Amino acid sequence: MIQQGETKPAFLPLDLAVPRIRRRDSGDGGFILESEEALGAHADHLGQLLQQQAARQPDVVFLAEKASGGTGWREVSYGETWQAARSIAQALLDRGMDQTTPIVILSGNSVDHALLMLGGMIAGVPVTPVSVAYSLMSGDFAKVHHILGLVKPKLIFAQGGGPFGKVLATLPAGIETIIDIASMRATTPTAAVDARFAQIGPDWVAKYLFTSGSTGLPKGVINTHRMLCSNQQAIAQIWPFLQTTPPVLLDWLPWNHTFGGNHNFNMVLRQGGRLHIDDGKPAPGLVEKTVANLGDVSPTMYFNVPAGYAMLIPHLEKDADLSERFFRNLNMIFYAGAALPPDLWARLEALSIRTLGRRVIMTSSWGSTETAPLATAAHFPIERAGVIGVPVPGVQLKFVPSGSKLEIRVKGPNVTPGYIGNAEQTQKAFDDEGFYCIGDAARLADESEPAKGVVFDGRIAEDFKLTTGTWVHVGGVRVAALAACSPLLQDAVVTGQDRGFIGLLAWPSAAAKDMAADDLRRQIAEKLSAYNATQGGSSFRVKRVLLLSEPPSIDANEITDKGYINQRATLERRHADVMRLYADPPDADVITITD
Repeated sequence: MIQQGETKPAFLPLDLAVPRIRRRDSGDGGFILESEEALGAHADHLGQLLQQQAARQPDVVFLAEKASGGTGWREVSYGETWQAARSIAQALLDRGMDQTTPIVILSGNSVDHALLMLGGMIAGVPVTPVSVAYSLMSGDFAKVHHILGLVKPKLIFAQGGGPFGKVLATLPAGIETIIDIASMRATTPTAAVDARFAQIGPDWVAKYLFTSGSTGLPKGVINTHRMLCSNQQAIAQIWPFLQTTPPVLLDWLPWNHTFGGNHNFNMVLRQGGRLHIDDGKPAPGLVEKTVANLGDVSPTMYFNVPAGYAMLIPHLEKDADLSERFFRNLNMIFYAGAALPPDLWARLEALSIRTLGRRVIMTSSWGSTETAPLATAAHFPIERAGVIGVPVPGVQLKFVPSGSKLEIRVKGPNVTPGYIGNAEQTQKAFDDEGFYCIGDAARLADESEPAKGVVFDGRIAEDFKLTTGTWVHVGGVRVAALAACSPLLQDAVVTGQDRGFIGLLAWPSAAAKDMAADDLRRQIAEKLSAYNATQGGSSFRVKRVLLLSEPPSIDANEITDKGYINQRATLERRHADVMRLYADPPDADVITITD
């Protein structure tokens, strides 16, 4: 690893747009940031992107998934995808489907899922991919039924049936259910497909994507073609290297989530790249599938969440051949969601240097389902996690004073018009100037130079005060505490509202699963004691930790479909654990941290 004070090797050269950012002060302590580079012209709808690639490179592989039996890959070219999507579009038109009769997809990422989705785009039929967990991990299927009630689909796809049998048996009458698209692919397209294709405009609905939200049932975010196509145009402008090096991805991120389904899938489509659907994911017994797939695929860009990197890095560290295959063609490492802990950042850098002799650029961005998702991106080298970049072309960011922080809001062609079936929620989501209120806080990395980037500063609604009146910035504490305890904790929620000190409810990581309980507790106490010694006040010091054995519940909204912990919902559901954490004297299983 690079030691403090050492000069780091240079980054691998990469053609990135130089950020040129304009700042306008608003007079109330706030300001607006935007790129000086205008957003270029873009397609009217995603179907046009597929048509263009099929005409330009019909024999180039677009999609690949593990073949039946797990050996080799099933590959589909751009030309084959275009023909299949047209046939499926005709089958949808034959059913009388249009903007008012969406498709719901219950099953996960697959080639058939992609073909049906693209067929819907060509036919002007909105597609609603639903978190697989809502069907397979839920006890009551309440979220599935909530989504169906809002979307009112005419067709539901659950590939292969199988494990979806239970949820399918609960569906209301009158909705066609299919488990195989073979007959749709066999449909002969007619001039009706071309006529509908020509009608589709940028403000037509492409998708409904459901976000888990902080509490309650998922919200249905309207995704228009304008949102998705403008977002891809912005990506093309900030990452010019994609023009000469089309992306090759091995990606597990679910398509019911905006990052996997909009950012990554559409980027591959827009740039004429290749998407290998990873049947692994960051979970015990499944990360090994990702490792095996990396034996076949050397990505040019790699996208994952921090938990995914935590599980993949040990495999790269112990297997030089795997590391060589991983880094061989890699231009960029991208982390999504929570900030990448410093130790994971350092270990990835060390692997890159060991393998290539130089550093691969690591970067992130910021946005939400409502912003399609890209609102900011770090299209310049950064040295640490936390910087979320600058506004991409076409996007305005408004910074509004909120207590001791600055709330960040978004306006641009990538922003949703609202939520399906909820006009009140839509109205509340926007301020009087039309900026989307995302609920996050941010600040400038350098007040004198906006082009150096914006730093994520936590969720406005999550922060709280201790009884001393001291503000606790939850996002910062969580990231710092997890980094201090690495690699022993997988995730945690921060406690302490109206209490005298900060505590954690935490889940042990896979690295801790074989440790003796006493040894694990001792090491966590030692690591947090050392961490506390470096903190100047009570707003960051952690005094107690309670390790949780029950995994977070998706039915109770404790975990989102992306695998991130929902702070508010977890604290509400686990109130009894919070009480144990603050009992005086504490329970024997509460880890007490000394200063």
